[in-house]
Amino acid sequence: MQLLQLLLHYGLELAGGFLLLNCLYLLFFTVAGHFPERLLEVDRGPYHPTRLRHIGVFLPAYRADAVILATAKAALRHPYEGTFQVVVIADGLRAATVQALWQAGAEVVEVAFERSTKGKALLHALHTFPAAAFDIAVVLDADNLMGKGCLSNINRAFDLGYRVVQTHRTALNQDTAFALLDACNEEINNHIYRQGPFALGLSSALIGSGMAFDYGYLQRLLTGIGETVGEDKELDFRIARDRVKVGYLADTYVYDEKIDSARVFTQQRTRWLASQLEFLQKYAGEGFTQLVRFGNVEFFNKAMQTFLVPRTLLIGVLGLLFLLSLVLPVGPPPGFWGGLLLLLAATLLLALPARLYNGQLLRAVVRLPYAILCMCLALLRVGRTQASFLATPHRARVPSAPLD
Repeated sequence: MQLLQLLLHYGLELAGGFLLLNCLYLLFFTVAGHFPERLLEVDRGPYHPTRLRHIGVFLPAYRADAVILATAKAALRHPYEGTFQVVVIADGLRAATVQALWQAGAEVVEVAFERSTKGKALLHALHTFPAAAFDIAVVLDADNLMGKGCLSNINRAFDLGYRVVQTHRTALNQDTAFALLDACNEEINNHIYRQGPFALGLSSALIGSGMAFDYGYLQRLLTGIGETVGEDKELDFRIARDRVKVGYLADTYVYDEKIDSARVFTQQRTRWLASQLEFLQKYAGEGFTQLVRFGNVEFFNKAMQTFLVPRTLLIGVLGLLFLLSLVLPVGPPPGFWGGLLLLLAATLLLALPARLYNGQLLRAVVRLPYAILCMCLALLRVGRTQASFLATPHRARVPSAPLD
C-alpha cells in the first residue's frame, strides 16, 4: 500500500510539473501578444504597391453544396486592384452546383479520391495550372468570406518580402452558445499561436484557411503531403524546416463559419486531436534535433506545441485534479491545482480580445462543462480519422461582406 501511495504521489508530482509548463507556455505567448508594435500593419496608411501580383484564390469544397456557390460569388466580387481568379476544387459536389459555379465565373477543378483530404485536393488543383499561372495562392475554406482589403493587404505583405502569410481568421457567426464558444477559442488561438510568436520574431502558425503562399513554393510544400488530417500543421513544419518566416496580418480578416452544435464540435475536435497526435509522433524527436544541431528555434517551438494538452481538456483535467486533491493524501495540495486553474483562466481571459467581453460571454462559459465532455468523447474517437475524412459540415448561409 505504501509503495502504491508513493508511486501515485510521484505520478501526480510529475503531472503537476507537466501541466504547470503547459500553463506557463500559454502565459508566455499571451503576454508577448500584447506587444503589437512588431506586427505587420499593412492596411494602415497610404500604400502604392510596387507590383500587383496575379492571385489564385483556391476554395477546396468537400461536399459543400450548401455554401460554396454563395462563397465563390462573394470571392468573385472582392475588390482588388490587380487580377485574380477564383478556383473551386470540387470534391463530391453535385453536377448542378459545378455548373452554377462555372456560370458564376469561377474556375472549377473536379477531383475524386478514395480518401479525401484538403492537401491532396490542393496539390491536384495546383498541378492543373501551369507553374507560372499565379504569383500568389490564397487558400480559403468553403465557408470563408474575405474581409475588406484582404487581397490588397496580402499583395502588400509580399511587397515586404514575405513568401507565406496568415490572415486573421475570425467568426462569421456567433448565433448559438457553441458558436460563441468556438469564436472565443479562435481568437485565443490567434493571440497565442499567431500574434504572440510573431511579436517575438517567430512565425505565425498557419490555421488551415486565410493563408497565402508564393505559388511555386506552395506547390513544393504540398508535394508528398499524403493523407494527413492536418495539412496546415504539416505545412508549418515544412516551412519551419526551410526557415521561411510566416507573416501575420492581424488587421486583415477572413470570416469563418463557427460550429453551432455539440455534434459538430466533437467531430471537429476529433480531427484536431488526431492531427496533434500524428505530429507528436512524427516531429517530437526532430524538434530537439533541429534545436541542438541547427539552432532552429522555430521548428523546436512547433514541436513543443504538439506536447500541449488542448485547452478545453486542460481545464477539465485541472478541475478534476483539484477535486481529487481534496480527498487524496498524496500529490500536490489543492492550492497548487487551484492556482493552476486560476493561472489558466487569467491567461485565457488575457488572450481574449476586448470586443468579446460582453453579456454573451457568460453563455459561452456556461457551455464549458459540456465542451469538456465533448473533448473527452473526441479523444475516444480519434481512431475514426484513420478510416474517414471528418469534414466539418456547413449550414447554408449567404455571406455579405462586412465593412471591417
